[in-house]
Formats: sequence, C-alpha cells, structure tokens
Amino acid sequence: MAFESLSEKLSNVFRKLSGKGKLSESDVTQAMKEVKMALLEADVNFKVVKQFVNTVSQRAVGSDVMNGLNPAQQVIKIVNEEMIRLMGPATTELSFAQGGDITVIMMCGLQGSGKTTTAAKLAAKLTLKGKRPLLAALDVYRPGAIRQLQVNGEKAGVPVFTLEGSKDPCEIAKEAVSYAEKSNRNVVLLDTAGRLQIDEDMMRELQEIRRTVDVTQSLLVVDAMTGQEAVNVAKTFDEKVGIDGVILSKMDGDTRGGAALSVKAVTGKPILFVGMGEKMADLEQFHPDRMASRILGMGDVLTLIEKAQEVQTEEDEKKNKEMTDRLKKGRFDFNDYLDTMKQMRKLGGMSSILSMMPGLGISKDELEGAVDEKKLARIEAIVLSMTPAERANPKLLTPQRKFRIARGSGNDIADVNRFLKQFRQMQEMVKKMPGLTGRKRHGNPFGGMSGFQGFGRRGGFPF
Repeated sequence: MAFESLSEKLSNVFRKLSGKGKLSESDVTQAMKEVKMALLEADVNFKVVKQFVNTVSQRAVGSDVMNGLNPAQQVIKIVNEEMIRLMGPATTELSFAQGGDITVIMMCGLQGSGKTTTAAKLAAKLTLKGKRPLLAALDVYRPGAIRQLQVNGEKAGVPVFTLEGSKDPCEIAKEAVSYAEKSNRNVVLLDTAGRLQIDEDMMRELQEIRRTVDVTQSLLVVDAMTGQEAVNVAKTFDEKVGIDGVILSKMDGDTRGGAALSVKAVTGKPILFVGMGEKMADLEQFHPDRMASRILGMGDVLTLIEKAQEVQTEEDEKKNKEMTDRLKKGRFDFNDYLDTMKQMRKLGGMSSILSMMPGLGISKDELEGAVDEKKLARIEAIVLSMTPAERANPKLLTPQRKFRIARGSGNDIADVNRFLKQFRQMQEMVKKMPGLTGRKRHGNPFGGMSGFQGFGRRGGFPF
C-alpha cells in the first residue's frame, strides 16, 4: 500500500501534537524534526525536504496558529496545504490536439518501468472517456515486446498497430499515424523502446521520433519503487528529450512514496497518473489534494467513487439497483454476497477499498490480519458450494447441508459455521440500516457494499 510507512510516522507526530492543549515553539520544532526524518526515510529528495520543513515551520509558529483554538489541527492543515503545493498544486489534465487533428502521445521509460502495460492502461482509460485510441508497437529490440503490447491491447479492447518487417521506429510511428487517420482513430499511443539504463542511442531515437511525427505530449513512465532514482531518470529524460508529464507505475508496491513527493519539485513536470495495480482499470489520475489526504491518513473517497463508476457495467448498475432495493427492505442473501465480492475485486479488493476510507482507525498490521484475500477465496468457495435455493434462503442450511458444503468447498465444518454466524450478524446489521442504503452515488458508490460498512475492528469482517 503506497505511503503506508510515511503515513504511520506522520500520524504518530500529529498524535503527539494533538495530545498537547497548547503548543510552544519548541513543540513545533521537535515535531518538524520528526517530520523531516519521516520524509527522508520515505526517500524524498533532501532539498525538497529542507524547503518543505522550513516553509511549514515558518507558517506554524505564526501567532494565528500558536494562539488559535486548536493549534495542533492548524499545524496539520498547514502540512496538508504545503504537501498539495509540493505535488501540484492543481491536477494536470492530459492535453489533446485541437481542430480534429490526431493526438500523438509518446510513451517513454526505462526497461522494467511498466511502460508497455501503462500504455495499454492509458488507452483503456481514454476509451472510457470517449476517445478512439490506437496503440503502436515501436519497440523492435526487446524480444516479446510487440507480443506483450498485443496481449495488453486485447485486455484493454484497443487495436495495436505493427509494421511487419520494419526495424525503424520512426517509420512505424509515421505509418501508425497514417493508419489512425484512415481507421478513424483520434489518439495514437507510441510504445517506444526502453533500455536497462539511460544511453545516448535511446535519447537520439526518441528525438528522431519527435521530429518524424507531430507528438502532442511525451509522457515518461517511471517505477515508483525506485524512489529518488525515478526522480533522476525524469530529470535526465526532460533535459535530453523533453517530457510533458510523468506517470508513476507500481505505486501499490511502493510503501515509501518519495518519488511522488519529489518529481514535481525537482523536475517541474507534473505527475499525470499513478499505477495502483496490475489490472487495466488500475491507473488513476493523479490529484495532489487527494494524494496528500492519503498520506495524512484522511482517506480518498472521491477516487474510490470515481473508480467504482468507471468499472461498473450496465449489468452491474442493474444488479446494484436491485440489491439496493433489497437492502432498503433489510434483505441480504448469499447471492448479494457473491455480487459484492465481484464488485470488490473490480476495485482492487477489500484492502484497497479500506485504505481509501477515512477514519476507520485500522492500522496496517490490523488490516493485513483482517483482510486475507486467500481466506476470502475460501469463503467464496463455501457460498459457491451451496445450491441456488440455499443461497437465496440461508434458513435451509441444516447440519447435513453444512457438512456437504464444507466438503465441497474444502473447508472444515467449523469454518462454515463461523462464516454463517458472521453472515447472520451482517444480516441483522443490514436490517437496522435500511436508511443508509438508498442514497445515490455517495451513499452506495460500489453497489451492495453498504452491508460491509458497519464491520470494523471490533465487529470483525464476515470472513
């Protein structure tokens, strides 16, 4: 989970401040020392950290803060504002060609950065926004690169242009744009070749491609897990080729987050998107204010809602409406449970969802202990081992049927009984909360998941 280490450290700092009724200048100084160490350990650029801490300190020791009603909250507010300014301050949108011209996006990056997969993810995202993208395979060096793009293109539902027999990336780029014009495609994403490290040949090739076709935007894909090295790569690419923005891949595996907090400040180039998983839908637009909220443990409900709306099909919407109607009447059966599991997987799983929810008070260790995706799969096997009649009517589950379900799902009878007990508790909770399930969008953004909102650290999750 991105930023988990930094978030925990900052939360501890702010908890200490909140425990003091009134803040002194020495309290702020000590807090800023701890913030500085937390940022450095998160692999944030040293110069960026120094400037950030100095700015926050100067604002925090002002009379308005020190003499305010709640100085600790004021300090947190300042940290939040400065963090947004550091990464933004505003959300940067992707630019498109004007006047009906074809938008050409050149995807750059080192080998292993996730560039090819990210190109397909971006194409899928553009399709959802009404664009008609075309992926172009320009990596003629790495074995399997073209096939990898074709496989990802199929997953994204986007065609891939290849030029058989050609080893000239510039020629392929030119022909791809020509093909896009003939086939009514208005965005071309050029998947260029990467290298294991930055070299002059790669830079010259990218420069040649830009001279051959009219590139609307050059986007650099960097691996967030490489920390400051990602920032150095972005700086070099910008100096040698010129980039318009950065996409951070593998953010879901980066527990520190130094690259996200340093890229804009060091290079002056904005982060446009972040990759948060392996699926085609796991590419999020980068919002500095929402990212700051995540880092400070405030959650990111807006991104969760947008992601839910993006992955929902018409069939999902129909099922969600039917489930909402049942929830209003206090009804929730095993079929609803299966639909809920399906929706959660589309959103990245329960861990991903809970990480965006503010105020749950669940630590990283507790979250990992409570949400075991393998255990979820075993529980799903229990439900799938039931007959359709049993799923619709849990009262049919006699001891003999439970034994059959345990054998069929590969679980112990104790596991089945435990799940059924927790499921009954969830049903009781649903009966008490019908008024919470009827709100559109914000009230129930990911379908029938309202049934899980009351299960926190004390109640236990139904698995």
